[in-house]
Amino acid sequence: MNIDERLERLAERHEALTQTVEHIALQGEEQNKRLDKVLAALDKDAENIRSLARIAEIHEHRISQLESGDNSV
Repeated sequence: MNIDERLERLAERHEALTQTVEHIALQGEEQNKRLDKVLAALDKDAENIRSLARIAEIHEHRISQLESGDNSV
């Protein structure tokens, strides 16, 4: 294998590696976008759960007052 052939082979390998790195970077960006969406949905779910827990606490307090005969609600 002469020097020109070796250089050509190295250039081909370099191009293949460049394409692979670009593909991996693109996949990483897509994963980050999906992760951002998942985290946003998780935040919204947590907010909704806190709201439901607060409503449950209010209802529990009302039920306790009704059961104890305190109707000043």
